[in-house]
Amino acid sequence: GSQPPSLDTRLRVAQESADALAYLHLSMNHPIVHGDVKSMNILLDDNYMAKVTDFGASRTLPKDAAQFMTLVQGTLGYLDPEYLQERKLTEKSDVYSFGVVLLELITGKTAIYHDGSMEAKNLASSFLLAMKEESLEDILDPSIVRAGTETLLGEVAELGRMCLGPIGEERPSMTQVA
Repeated sequence: GSQPPSLDTRLRVAQESADALAYLHLSMNHPIVHGDVKSMNILLDDNYMAKVTDFGASRTLPKDAAQFMTLVQGTLGYLDPEYLQERKLTEKSDVYSFGVVLLELITGKTAIYHDGSMEAKNLASSFLLAMKEESLEDILDPSIVRAGTETLLGEVAELGRMCLGPIGEERPSMTQVA
């Protein structure tokens, strides 16, 4: 089969997606919140150029509609916990979701994944736990972990951790992330 994309490629995808979201957040007089940032909405063309797509969620929804959408879209693993509690979609909700995409890029796992046990695991939670226990290398994609990438991966992981902060206001802006 084809080889998994290199670390450089993955980071470029992350960079281009971050730039696109930062652009949305800064565009015009009021920022556009994407609202459904997830890896399936970042399309790669043949050269792995990223395009952030599906602005279907980019709007404010009534409470129950948002709840329904969440269930239907099954994007639980990407959703800002603050948004789930308060139903306020902000730019920082996109930052959280982008953090999860970043994790997917460096771990090779999906937002909700199975690791052999019956239970589905939440990538964000597993990652935050790994960071806390300093066992990050256990969750990273072995295909990109090699001599010389530790510092870089450590920095990307730290950025991911900042994006996943439980309090929206304390997360970096998409511009800072980019």
